[in-house]
Amino acid sequence: MNRYYEKCYDVVVIGGGLAGVCAAIASARNGAKTVLLQNRSVLGGNSSGEIRMHVVGASCHMAKPNNAETGILEELLLENKNLNAAQTFSLWDTVLLEKTRQTENLDLLLNTNLNSAEYENDQIMSILCHQTTTETDFKLSGKVFIDATGHGTLGMLAGAESRIGSESRYEFNEPNAPEEANEFTMGNTLMFQAVDRGEPVKFEKPFWAYSFSEEDLEHRRHYNSTMALGEGGAPAEFVAGEMKNLPEFYAMDAGYWWIELGGQNDDIIAEGEIIRDELVKCVYGVWDHIKNCGDHGAENYDLTWVGMVPGYRESRRLVGDYLLNENDVRSNKVFEDAVAYGGWPMDEHVPGGIFDFDKYPSRIFNFEGVYTIPYRCYYSKNVKNLMMAGRDISTSKMAFGSTRVMGTCAVGGQAAGTAAAMAVKYNCTPRDISNHMDELQQTLLKDDCYIPGYRNTDSGDLARNAAVSATSFIPGCEPEKVINGVARTIGSESNCWESAPLGEDGETLSLALDNPQEIHELRITFDPNLTREIMPSITNQVRSRQVKELPEELVKDYTVTFYNGGKETFSKTVEGNYQRLNILSLPTEVIADKVSISVLSTHGYSSARIFEVRLY
Repeated sequence: MNRYYEKCYDVVVIGGGLAGVCAAIASARNGAKTVLLQNRSVLGGNSSGEIRMHVVGASCHMAKPNNAETGILEELLLENKNLNAAQTFSLWDTVLLEKTRQTENLDLLLNTNLNSAEYENDQIMSILCHQTTTETDFKLSGKVFIDATGHGTLGMLAGAESRIGSESRYEFNEPNAPEEANEFTMGNTLMFQAVDRGEPVKFEKPFWAYSFSEEDLEHRRHYNSTMALGEGGAPAEFVAGEMKNLPEFYAMDAGYWWIELGGQNDDIIAEGEIIRDELVKCVYGVWDHIKNCGDHGAENYDLTWVGMVPGYRESRRLVGDYLLNENDVRSNKVFEDAVAYGGWPMDEHVPGGIFDFDKYPSRIFNFEGVYTIPYRCYYSKNVKNLMMAGRDISTSKMAFGSTRVMGTCAVGGQAAGTAAAMAVKYNCTPRDISNHMDELQQTLLKDDCYIPGYRNTDSGDLARNAAVSATSFIPGCEPEKVINGVARTIGSESNCWESAPLGEDGETLSLALDNPQEIHELRITFDPNLTREIMPSITNQVRSRQVKELPEELVKDYTVTFYNGGKETFSKTVEGNYQRLNILSLPTEVIADKVSISVLSTHGYSSARIFEVRLY
């Protein structure tokens, strides 16, 4: 007989991809009793060791400098970089597990399937789940539910309004939407890995695998190349939009994203098992072609791993009070209720996937800059206590082509989790958090999220009115930059203090207050170089762009000292730092009218770099 438990939570998050992980951690850190459900044995979704897709976002593989996502996602990536220099996906899985397990107020249920939802008066009351490994049934009630399933599964069970496929060009006047609406989606992909053994390796195709000719794959690059191409593998003249600085194509060592199926199936969710089996046949067929049909530079390559869990790109999208559309993306729109942002190109994959032999696998609609995503895209239009995080948020199909990537999903997840905790705090619906928008935005900024067009205006931050000085600085990186409210480089504006080269005694930044204040917390935002990628990847070209260890610009060792009337009241030295955001909670009440931060060493950079200092 199955075991059965009933548990009550403030916030219930369903789906353990990066959006769900960030939503759950944000909710718990902001004081809500939270549970995270994942139907797999690992967290991370498409970034997990089961699928092994690297995390991309608004920086477009750093083609858009200094637009990398920060907040909880950056914290996780730096944690991984510190522990996992070789960037193996198994250790990345462990980092995500450890971070969620160690977060106060957060419970984690792995291998737990969502079966049904109980709801009344347009509100979810509870969900019924089953944990396969322990044969345990759970009834989980909550005040706010966050659907981070990707498929919008909870929304579907609760009767939330949803969409699938493309809108007509005329619904939102989107110039690149189709003339008529359709239900085509982007397909699923299975990744693979291969390694150069240094000597010839034979491969014999399984009898059940497909066969592909060079003509079949003429529009899909599949040899050992580092040619700069669009994401679809098409030459510049065949891809819509501006082509400069687009991501490099994957080389031989990694799976090809264009091994894709399911976009024109009747139901990409219901037919998931069939699609997976067909993808396996395609992967082995493509590898047979690479190894045995002509010279593709693969004689010494050995197939070492083939995924068995497809990475989904698209299925349902849940409808909120606003649907982000192509025009918002292209115009870099800054919304009054902006809580997240994106910058990845909008793309449109062919419905037939790999079997659309006569077509390039994707059209890319590139654009300059980044856009914001309004809070109204993160809660349901018709289910009062339902929120969304990840690829099922409220967008048109065109905008979805940009918002679907994991970096954008992760920062949106943090926004949704933070808002859910606020809804618990104020005993209101997620929609009513619109009445507390400044608090939500300022909380996200405080927690190191970036919202284009917004800056720190937190009245509780004592540092904003401090007099800032330093033992040295370089032109354009004056010490006052640490309190200008923006914690990253934007265009030509550094927004950070950078010292002269560090000497034996380091370099010091000081903040003087008008009057002695009782200080409980110090927040320092260092520089991890947001123009360098640090995510796990199975692609050599991506890994080759990364530093082997931690980013050299990060401050490693530093001392903070508090003074009152010239006398030291508290001091602490931090050694071996590897995080961008450092939060120092002071163990006792500290009265101070001045704080100094003495940078003693970095992870290799010659000077100290600090973007922001906050005092509370």
